[in-house]
Amino acid sequence: MLAPSTTDDEGQSSSHNLYSDGRDDADDIYDNEPLILSRPSDDDGKFPKARQILGLMGFLGFANVYAMRVNLSVAVVAMINETAIPSTVTNESDVCPMPPITNSTIPRKEGEFVWDEATQGLVLGSFFYGYVLTQVPGGRLAEMFGGKLIYGFGVLITAIFTLLTPIAAYYSLPALVLVRILEGMGEGVTFPAMHAMLARWIPPLERSKFAALVYAGTNFGTVISLPLSGWLCSIEYMGGWPLAFYIFGVLGIIWFIFWLYLVYDTPNSHPRITAAERTYIERAVKRPDDELLDPAEESVVPWRSIITSVPLWAILITQCGQSWAFYTQLTELPTYMDNILHMDIQQNAVLSALPYLTSWIMGIVFSIFADWLLQKGYISQLNSYKLWNSVASIVPSLGLIGVAYGGCNWIWVMIMLAGAGSFQGAVYAGNQMNHIALSPKYAGTMYGITNGAANTCGFMAPYIVGLIIRGDETLGQWRLVFYLAAFINIMGNFVYMLFASSEEQAWSKSRIIKN
Repeated sequence: MLAPSTTDDEGQSSSHNLYSDGRDDADDIYDNEPLILSRPSDDDGKFPKARQILGLMGFLGFANVYAMRVNLSVAVVAMINETAIPSTVTNESDVCPMPPITNSTIPRKEGEFVWDEATQGLVLGSFFYGYVLTQVPGGRLAEMFGGKLIYGFGVLITAIFTLLTPIAAYYSLPALVLVRILEGMGEGVTFPAMHAMLARWIPPLERSKFAALVYAGTNFGTVISLPLSGWLCSIEYMGGWPLAFYIFGVLGIIWFIFWLYLVYDTPNSHPRITAAERTYIERAVKRPDDELLDPAEESVVPWRSIITSVPLWAILITQCGQSWAFYTQLTELPTYMDNILHMDIQQNAVLSALPYLTSWIMGIVFSIFADWLLQKGYISQLNSYKLWNSVASIVPSLGLIGVAYGGCNWIWVMIMLAGAGSFQGAVYAGNQMNHIALSPKYAGTMYGITNGAANTCGFMAPYIVGLIIRGDETLGQWRLVFYLAAFINIMGNFVYMLFASSEEQAWSKSRIIKN
């Protein structure tokens, strides 16, 4: 329980609070207990607060980049000429029957490209080749120079190459792969850059909730992109599927213009932030020794310590498992809906979007509840990370196993994906904010390392799925895909439970200048 804050000789409120037993909170800021330094006050700025605008623009930015990332997952269904690809089904009894044709049935239009499953996996996965390359540089540049331009230009580059995607596809397969790689390089800086900005802008007790709101843009963008792309692919104008790239590319460029005007790197550099909000944020995120740092030490990144950090490896491994399951669903679910459940492209796109809608909603709910538990002192920060990470890994994995047993019952399949899959939203209160706890100073770099490694699994997943299926579109082969994703996800969480930490690491604490 908190006693009134101390005041200095001039009557100004001090940035330190006292525990009921008289201990200063600065002494325990690194403890493995819920942080109290940033408990929200009534005087933290007027609406709209600068950090709320940052959150909204970050949300819309992630919505844009994910819309531009996933539209190919639906468009590829319309781009492919399935009748020209030889079928290698080995067990005719292990396939779903074709649905009866009705007046509402939308006839399938065959596309222009003859790509087998392995080639489709290469096209869908090529984005991640570029995506992983810019993760660490993006995080480090954001720490050094601020995240505003790094994040903004990341979205802009993604938008430009999204606009070029149809042109590249018609030109040649290598050109399409190259454009997707370059698009991935642009988007690769966005997550670590935003992580670096959150470390500077968001008080500790607001981070789970705030991160859920900002990063929920990924789910929102997916929810909007999948059905809209499905509808665009079904129309005749401009060939249908190219519109899915043109529209979202233009929206990304428009977003960039607003981002440049509305967002700033730090509270201190923002010209329109209120003095109350700036003071509140700076006191909340400031560490006790910030004024005594050795500048020489600040400029040296402890790469060896970061790379050999066991808690960081725990985050990396669980993120890899979660990414494998996530991207198996993200990139392959439309193909599964088309080839196994035989849904038309509009039904396919709408149902494929449902898991991301439920995950978006539940992610916000879980994160608000997680912050409430921390504020009340009902759970330690470490146990909070472990609890919600387990929820985000185990329950969706059980859902994938349920899909494997669901067979041709599309209603059961959607219950498993949209119901159990909604628990994936708990990840924002799980490992996603753990980097900042381990090292606020190097949070962007660390997120770049783990997200880069995790997305290596992301581009491996569609490629491995293509190798497993290889034209044998049967329930048995797809069961192997879902079993593999569930196993990798659960094992990653097991490692996280064993080795995770919420304490700031020794190598993150700067050396103090000795008088």
